[in-house]
Amino acid sequence: MNDQASSATELLQRRLTLVGQISTLNAQALKLRQSLAGIEMEVLRLELEIGRTATSAQLVRDLHEAEKNAEAIRAAQTDCDDRIAAAEGEVAELDLLLATARRT
Repeated sequence: MNDQASSATELLQRRLTLVGQISTLNAQALKLRQSLAGIEMEVLRLELEIGRTATSAQLVRDLHEAEKNAEAIRAAQTDCDDRIAAAEGEVAELDLLLATARRT
């Protein structure tokens, strides 16, 4: 195999690896979104319960804990989204390199 074909094969292998990573990251992002939706429902439930009944210290602690968990998930979601964007950028760069390699 000549150097050009070898380089194209390496680029394709790198692209395949990145696409697999993007798929994994998208699955993680989906799980985070689902977890966040569940926690947001818990926050709403706790807020309603606090509004309906006399405010108990335990309900307030539970609410603060749920809000803290939601914020942690949002941060993880932002990190995951950034990693997806970076990997997609790398795929775009590889696509340009592959297109250039095909023309030569």
